[in-house]
Amino acid sequence: MRKRFLLWPLLLAVSASSALLGVLAADLSKEPFTIRISCGSFDDVHTAPTNTLWYRDFGYTGGRFANATRPSFIVPPLKTLRYFPLSDGPENCYYINNVPNGHYQVRLFFALVADPNLDSEPIFDVSVEGTLFSSLLSGWSSDDEKTFAEALVFVQHSSLSICFHSTGHGDPSILSIEVLQIDDNAYKFGSLWGKGTVLRTTKRLTCGSGKPAFDEDLNGIHWGGDRFWLGLKTLSSSSDDQPISTENVIAETLLAPNFYPQSMYQSAIVGTDRQPTLSFEMDVTPNKNYSVWLHFAEIDNGITAEEQRVFDVLINGDTAFKDIDIIRMTGERFTALVLNKTVAVSGTTLKITLQPVEGTHAIVSAIEVFDIIPAEMKTLTQEVTALRTLKGSLGLPLRFGWNGDPCIPQQHPWSGVDCQFDNTKRQWVIDGLGLDNQGLRGVIPSDVSKLQHLQSINFSGNSIKGNIPLSLGTIPGLRVLNLNGNDLSGRVPASLGGRPLHRVRFNFTDNAGLCGIPGLRECGPHLSVAAKIGMAFGVLVAFLFLVVFAACWWKRRQNIIRGQKLAAAREAPYAKSRTQFTRDVQMGKHHRPHETSPRGGNNESSPHLLS
Repeated sequence: MRKRFLLWPLLLAVSASSALLGVLAADLSKEPFTIRISCGSFDDVHTAPTNTLWYRDFGYTGGRFANATRPSFIVPPLKTLRYFPLSDGPENCYYINNVPNGHYQVRLFFALVADPNLDSEPIFDVSVEGTLFSSLLSGWSSDDEKTFAEALVFVQHSSLSICFHSTGHGDPSILSIEVLQIDDNAYKFGSLWGKGTVLRTTKRLTCGSGKPAFDEDLNGIHWGGDRFWLGLKTLSSSSDDQPISTENVIAETLLAPNFYPQSMYQSAIVGTDRQPTLSFEMDVTPNKNYSVWLHFAEIDNGITAEEQRVFDVLINGDTAFKDIDIIRMTGERFTALVLNKTVAVSGTTLKITLQPVEGTHAIVSAIEVFDIIPAEMKTLTQEVTALRTLKGSLGLPLRFGWNGDPCIPQQHPWSGVDCQFDNTKRQWVIDGLGLDNQGLRGVIPSDVSKLQHLQSINFSGNSIKGNIPLSLGTIPGLRVLNLNGNDLSGRVPASLGGRPLHRVRFNFTDNAGLCGIPGLRECGPHLSVAAKIGMAFGVLVAFLFLVVFAACWWKRRQNIIRGQKLAAAREAPYAKSRTQFTRDVQMGKHHRPHETSPRGGNNESSPHLLS
């Protein structure tokens, strides 16, 4: 008889250690953070059978609203979606803020736009936190397993971005988004596991029932997320195996860190005398690592003691687990057992074989397979912020997108942006901008200097206005600067004017308002076209002001003259009478020479009028 006891204590020790870590990580007295979004919906929605709440789609992203055509029965019963026309840019993202740092299950469901005038099946890629984890290929809408995508990811900066990358074939369309916090140690598979890893769910099967299981986790502890299980009644195309089930309570379920529900262990597929070996095969992407999780519980009434069922587990022909005896390893029947193995796959197929020994039959309750994806290193935060400022300041057309991270996923960098990985900082940086002949009409912001790793800038052939910011001259590695063919004005910064002496190529030509370096006019009294227009406008305003002032003065002067004439006309009779009286008095004096002087002087001393 073969020895079967050496492996079991090790497996049990690993399970106990993982469980302890899970208890420490998750505070079971609190509910995990959860947000579900019904994309394109103007109102909150509740769905059966658990009255699950889906929040309305508001303030997360751009795109358009539309009614949805559900492509399969596994999609949640939601009626709306959001889609992103290519005219809105090749990258569009949902930004979910105020997310507590931790470990999350992110799941997306896809659907088709209920509009015959639109492409019925878009083809696009999906990334989470900059790491591409799903690609929707032709035919996805007719395959149940491909109408949703799921990843396990760590949130480290209190926000989560989920981006959809167009491939030029139709407009990406999203039915729903779920972000569900899980235990920090959930699905810890070994040394490769951690915050630098994204797990993509490639397969999750519940065996024996033949029915998909959705919302199963909502009936227990919610720190396990909300897993969707596709149902299989047989693993064999010839149906040589058989399903079994039980209503007995299964022990050792809902344990940290994965918190598997009891229901998935109450059914199984077992081998038969005709086909004692169980085998499952699936297509995978070659040259990648996969984490395989196998679930067992001895629910067969014909197996009641140790050594009655013993089998090996082989993955792609290599023995992954040897001499598996469920009752011996768990201590009793109706008790859950979980085994995990990380495998490197060089081909396009992953095959799991449960091979019995000593005349018994194999059994399996559930299978999970995850694609282990190294998380992408992000772009330096300061440079991402600077690019977003540049986007708004230059008036970048909507078709550019510029959403998410400019350098990752590497399959979908921003258009017009060149990236380089900085091995010292372990982050991506921006080393080139190529936005020539794009109809830009804004200004160059001073924040462009925060792109300290730029080596080339080409903004030529646009209608960019304003001055060249002085800060542009502080970028030490800049070797190529093409600003020709714009509407720039003012003095070129001296720090840029001297650069051509150091074997760099700068071009400022065809900017009528620029001055101050060789090849351009001298700065001084010569004014730019804009300045001339401004001065001409000022002179015109001044002239109009003088004309109005002169007209007002002339009119007032005429009013004064007219008033004087009227006054003279009214006083004329009184003036005539007074003049006549004066003349009469003078004439009277001429005819009375005997009268003395008014002062009483001698008449002889007074002068006499000559007749």
